[in-house]
Amino acid sequence: MEAQKEVLYAQLAAQLERLLDGALPLVSNLANASALLYQSLPELNWAGFYLMREGELVLGPFQGRPACTRIALDRGVCGAAARENRVQRVPDVRAFPGHIACDSASRSEIVLPLHDAQGCVAGVLDLDSPLPERFDAADEAGLRGVVSVLEKVIFQ
Repeated sequence: MEAQKEVLYAQLAAQLERLLDGALPLVSNLANASALLYQSLPELNWAGFYLMREGELVLGPFQGRPACTRIALDRGVCGAAARENRVQRVPDVRAFPGHIACDSASRSEIVLPLHDAQGCVAGVLDLDSPLPERFDAADEAGLRGVVSVLEKVIFQ
């Protein structure tokens, strides 16, 4: 299974690199990125971005049900990822202290920080699943590659 995921994420990163255009507005690139992730990765119910604005995360482009529009850095999985500047892989969001339930169907979540050219957190990539324990180490490794493409093309 890990080998299959490795191939999937390598293909996804390559597709994303061809899809993104650094000359386009950020919102255009993130809209296409969220659509690609949502359509390509199985068992998701939300895929999108939150962007740092004046010390909090603000909803960016996404696919899925309506979401929270602002997230303080001391709240939720996304806030923890941005505040701690590290990936948050949560097998059961109901057990995560301070989880924000934007979609009650979400059971697991992975959030990866996005960095600007100075290495500061510019936002997060957030993926939710209705399945508990949906995201494993292979997903995290593959999504790090996706984030690397995003950072190289549109956040530098």
